[in-house]
Amino acid sequence: MPSFSCLTFLLFSRRQQEAELKLIEEETAKRVEEAILEKVEERLNSEEIKQEIQKRLEEGRRRLNDEVAIQLEKEKEAALLEARQKEEQARKEKEELEKMLEENRKRVEEAQRREALEQQRREEERYRELEELQRQKEEAMKRKKQQEEEERLNQMKLLGKNKLRPKLSFALGSK
Repeated sequence: MPSFSCLTFLLFSRRQQEAELKLIEEETAKRVEEAILEKVEERLNSEEIKQEIQKRLEEGRRRLNDEVAIQLEKEKEAALLEARQKEEQARKEKEELEKMLEENRKRVEEAQRREALEQQRREEERYRELEELQRQKEEAMKRKKQQEEEERLNQMKLLGKNKLRPKLSFALGSK
């Protein structure tokens, strides 16, 4: 069996080896990372990559412009549709208003026509009444005139005027 000092040496040596390995790993990782960064930097600065980045940026802008154009077109169509709907609504309201006005105009005309007919009927009735009054006055005047004529004739008969009284003949001869 090995001695304690030997074991301590072996343990120390092993720890030293592990520490050296760890340092080597860290150094290697650091160098690999630096190399990768350098390669990435070189690639990023290369013309090919710059062109690829530029191409992707342009594609992104074009896609964004296309999306904006599509969105604007959709909003334009929506605005046109809304405008058409408002126009249609306004047209319907105008038609309804015109219909109401036409109905009101017809009602007014009908009321005026009925009023005119009623006025005409009243005037005709008044005219008939006036004609009847006129006829009655004329008949009354005619009767009065006839009565006056009869009275005059009676007076003349009584007075013997106008040859209405029979003539008496006082002739002496016989026939």
